[in-house]
Amino acid sequence: MQYISGKWTFLVLTELLKEPQRFNQLRRSLGNINTKGLTETLRNLEEQEIIKRKVFPTVPVTVEYSMTEKGEAFSEVFNEINRWKTEWDSTVQQSH
Repeated sequence: MQYISGKWTFLVLTELLKEPQRFNQLRRSLGNINTKGLTETLRNLEEQEIIKRKVFPTVPVTVEYSMTEKGEAFSEVFNEINRWKTEWDSTVQQSH
């Protein structure tokens, strides 16, 4: 659980499981995340070797984030969590 315990971690990983993304793509996808929060989340995930950071020698420098093999292996867990969330969100909405 320590790998996904950060406030934005789950959402960042959900986006990166779809496709590799650049920093600003992620920030736009996540809506109200601030730059500092996203930077800290990405650094933590990179330190845990769940994502990798690729730097392209462009002007300005382009950085792309993607899942590592370790991160990809965790995708089944994410799929199950999303399945559970979808099932129980609809149950909660129906009971109100």
